[in-house]
Amino acid sequence: MNQLLPPNSLVQLDNNLTCQVGQFIGGGGQGEVYQANFKGKPVALKWYFPEQATPEQRTAIMRLIKSGAPNEKFLWPLSLASIARENSFGYIMPLRDSHYKSINDLMKLHIDPSFHALVTTGLELAHSFLQLHTKGLCYQDISFGNVFFEPETGKILICDNDNVRVDGESSGGVLGTPRFMAPEILRGETFPSTQTDLFSLAVLLFYILMIHHPLEGKQESDITCFDLPAMNKLYGTEALFIFDPDNDANRPVPGYHDNAIIYWRIYPQFLRDLFIKAFTSGMTDPENGRVRESEWRATMVRLRDSIIYCAHCNAENFYDVELLKNSGKLNPCWSCQNPLRTPPRIRIDRDIVMLNCGTQLFPHHIDPQKIYDFSQAIATVIEHSKKLKILGLKNISSDKWVVTTADGSIKEVFPKESVTLVKGTSINFGKAIGGIRL
Repeated sequence: MNQLLPPNSLVQLDNNLTCQVGQFIGGGGQGEVYQANFKGKPVALKWYFPEQATPEQRTAIMRLIKSGAPNEKFLWPLSLASIARENSFGYIMPLRDSHYKSINDLMKLHIDPSFHALVTTGLELAHSFLQLHTKGLCYQDISFGNVFFEPETGKILICDNDNVRVDGESSGGVLGTPRFMAPEILRGETFPSTQTDLFSLAVLLFYILMIHHPLEGKQESDITCFDLPAMNKLYGTEALFIFDPDNDANRPVPGYHDNAIIYWRIYPQFLRDLFIKAFTSGMTDPENGRVRESEWRATMVRLRDSIIYCAHCNAENFYDVELLKNSGKLNPCWSCQNPLRTPPRIRIDRDIVMLNCGTQLFPHHIDPQKIYDFSQAIATVIEHSKKLKILGLKNISSDKWVVTTADGSIKEVFPKESVTLVKGTSINFGKAIGGIRL
């Protein structure tokens, strides 16, 4: 197949700059993507097929360039690209590092990230799409084909941003990706918007955490011909959440939907409740029932803070407050079925953070003014240098802490010093006070 742009050719950018075409990366329905050289640094260059290079698309790209990326997670258009006497155009954007993997790799079990990494991915997705929507923009096509993440850390990159439109002006653009489109789009009732983005985001988060689609249960397994009418029925006109608490007609089928069955039981009730909301009232009442990005963001932070490790097999589990209130104990480890031992934990205002060895606290945890600030850790849990299994919280901030022990004695903990995690100890971080529990 002939490529649109020959290697080493030059394309014109804004402000009389140029970039040099390099290696062909891949192609899709709209055009082709190349690695290119701009000012001695690698960038990605997307070049449209002539039939896709419409005046409307050019205007949309120029508007995105002018508005700027919502944050650094978006591989956002940087400059329009063109060639004299060519009836097509393109744009350059940041180049994705090869260590970022597709969510498709997760679905196919080619990678095995930790729960901590997956929840971090969910957190960064919720935060990033909140920032996009705050700018009055609609992504239109949220799916796992447009998201890449680091399996080790969960950090994300969002690509294919040239389809982003101003909310309310998306008619005539893309409708979305099958399985991710909101039911009202499939029923032909509306066009993509920030409201339909919220449904697609919920589907994506469910896929990431459950390795399964939220609407694919018995109704899917009963389909003999998975054609377009069947898909419109399953995801649109008769969409039913597989864990709908009031309707069990679409429950996951053992041996066929095992991922959903296994993972649903692992997560704490507060996460399950939010998914129930997203796929019950969120489908019947899109305007009022959809889960907002801020709700997902808060839940992902709480979920990450709830991780505990099995003392027998080291598998990640979750501290479930609701379960403890109802039954007085946690479920056994999902991996080895041994009883779970809860690590020390700290309560700061209404938040509870599990203090596993290596756990870090961030400005987000101790300063109400620094919401979702995970830029620099201020504390980390360490093991005592001489006494095994004795944990301490090390001050890695630049501020002094004031510690009050259970017997009422007070001491100061300066940067690089630590405090032993003993029940009844309280730590005044300056902007908040945390209490240690065992």
